Amino acid sequence: MKAVCITEPGSVSVVEIDIPKPGTGEVAIDISHVGFCGSDLTSFRGLNPLVSYPRVPGHEIAGTVSALGAGVDDLSIGARVTVLPYFNCGHCRACRGGRPNACVNNQTMGVQREGAMTGCVVVPRQKVIPTPNLSLRDAALVEPCSVGFHAVGRAEVVRGETVVVLGCGMIGLGALMGAVRKGATVIAVDLSPQKLDIAARLGASHVVRGGNDDVAARIAELVPDGPDVVIEAVGAPATFLLAVDIVGQCGRVVYIGYAKQPIAYDTKQFITKEIDVRGSRNALRTDFEDVVEWLEARPEAGDLIVSATLPLEEAPAALERWDKAPGDYTKIMIAMAPRA
Repeated sequence: MKAVCITEPGSVSVVEIDIPKPGTGEVAIDISHVGFCGSDLTSFRGLNPLVSYPRVPGHEIAGTVSALGAGVDDLSIGARVTVLPYFNCGHCRACRGGRPNACVNNQTMGVQREGAMTGCVVVPRQKVIPTPNLSLRDAALVEPCSVGFHAVGRAEVVRGETVVVLGCGMIGLGALMGAVRKGATVIAVDLSPQKLDIAARLGASHVVRGGNDDVAARIAELVPDGPDVVIEAVGAPATFLLAVDIVGQCGRVVYIGYAKQPIAYDTKQFITKEIDVRGSRNALRTDFEDVVEWLEARPEAGDLIVSATLPLEEAPAALERWDKAPGDYTKIMIAMAPRA
């Protein structure tokens, strides 16, 4: 079967790989849609320290069950599903503490292990999440949205709070929707007016354009005491520092992205504001389930988020275009042709 493969930094092509078969406790899934993730772009650029080459990308997955291994009797052939693409060791401190998303030995499909941008994948039954009421395209949005939902959970957002989301790419939009779901007032910040328009249509009460506006001053106008929560979804030194600068007294800062270079903080603010600073990694199954419920009730969200849907054969060119103009796209979706 055909697969997209990043063969080395800067090189991506369509290749042929073997069709897998499910073993005991496993499920075969015919892939329908896979989203390109920011980690796929960094892998293409040679900037992802976790990836080895060659690598089939893809962990934003939707498909239909095509075969069941021995011992799997609670799924039906043809059922629409998504996949929890993180594989944890089960033994480290994070796993023992019920936080497998932060496993020290985590392997994510498309990063440390082969991904799903191909015709069929086989995964353990416990990684399969039914999505009977979602379109297949929208089922592939569950994973990236869940990363933002998880960050909202890490921030412990409650109804009535004000949340600033820095960055309205796919992950930031997931955080925005997760915060709206909690009943928060959301202020979205991004450089792109197109992405800010999407943010407003997904529920942001206010939008602030970075680069043109003085972001800190504008947020101070909107929230004189400072926001309760700032979620950073850019991964840039400037926004890492901005998050601490603008958060209100006794507020919470959650980082989803990570900067690629060391950052020097004025640590006085950590103490004088008595802020909580937290990281957020991947997502839990409960986050996936919350996103499924949210998207089921909002079928229009996928139309706003997905920038382009292309066949597998066009995936290499799409990745190259995204590399040259990353701000032009929110989500590139690859639609797989049905297997013969």
